[in-house]
Amino acid sequence: MSSGTVVLIDAYSQIFRAFYALRTLSDSSGRPTNAIFVFTRLLIGIERQFSGELGGMCFDCGKVAFRLALNAAYKANRPPMPEALSRQIPAIGELIDAFGWPRLQAVGYEADDLIGGFCRSLEHHDIKIISSDKDLSQLVDDHARLLVPAKGGTFEERGRDEVMSKFGVPPELMADYLALVGDSSDNIAGVPGIGPKSAAELLNSCGPIENWLSAPEKLPCSRYAAKLAGHDDLLRRNLQLVRLRTELPEQFAIPLAVLKRKKPDWERIAAICRDHELKSILRELPQGSLHPTPDAPDDLFAAANLVPEAADNDRHPNEAEPQMVQGELF
Repeated sequence: MSSGTVVLIDAYSQIFRAFYALRTLSDSSGRPTNAIFVFTRLLIGIERQFSGELGGMCFDCGKVAFRLALNAAYKANRPPMPEALSRQIPAIGELIDAFGWPRLQAVGYEADDLIGGFCRSLEHHDIKIISSDKDLSQLVDDHARLLVPAKGGTFEERGRDEVMSKFGVPPELMADYLALVGDSSDNIAGVPGIGPKSAAELLNSCGPIENWLSAPEKLPCSRYAAKLAGHDDLLRRNLQLVRLRTELPEQFAIPLAVLKRKKPDWERIAAICRDHELKSILRELPQGSLHPTPDAPDDLFAAANLVPEAADNDRHPNEAEPQMVQGELF
């Protein structure tokens, strides 16, 4: 990987994916360890494929006020975090630190907004975004690509062509696409009768929403005009909801300074794995960091590869809104 490559991780999306990838796993005392197990495997995979000096683990900082002001129901469909996951969050936080990842969050920003800000501020760097959230597809360009976790510890890489193939529109029209079809994971309603194929056809024919919203005569045929009639305010609101903030908060004004990764502390990682009885993971760590430990069953080792395949959005239907304690996530 180029020394100038920046790896940005949509943190909570990957934590929830880990939790739902392997539904049942616990240590001998009964503590749940499924999310810890799969998330650790993800971090090891990232370290193997994308080791480098620059990157960050980006977190939501509660619900963003300006989006709630636009739509009070924004993300209102999110249930509380499952208790079995909340019990694992402290250990996951320790692992993030032990692997050397800066934890980044800011009031008024969701993780996607921070990622958007770093992408725009580091336009001369190669950027890899680890997430499958379709919102982030709007950031894909010549220097920023999505890495969507898939089975087997691999990543599906999405550049401009892949976004176009998957959604039918280029990255610069993804916000318009989401404004039209909505986003059920964020409780954003789209225009009734406009689905993915109609949205792609409309946008590719007529361009961005703002170009024709006030000039319906620019629409290619009457069926679009009829379906869109009366939804101007909805579309304007949706565009504001789904567009990412691309100006970084003041504390990240010098992005390369806050994106300094440290080398993994393998001894600390091994200690966390031993504490949670993750024997198969201990087999993968650099041998100098390990004390002898019994081998784990091969089927348990394979189970860690059950990270869900690439989806249109990495939000699980039962994913909760992260809860903050005194402004911190851990």
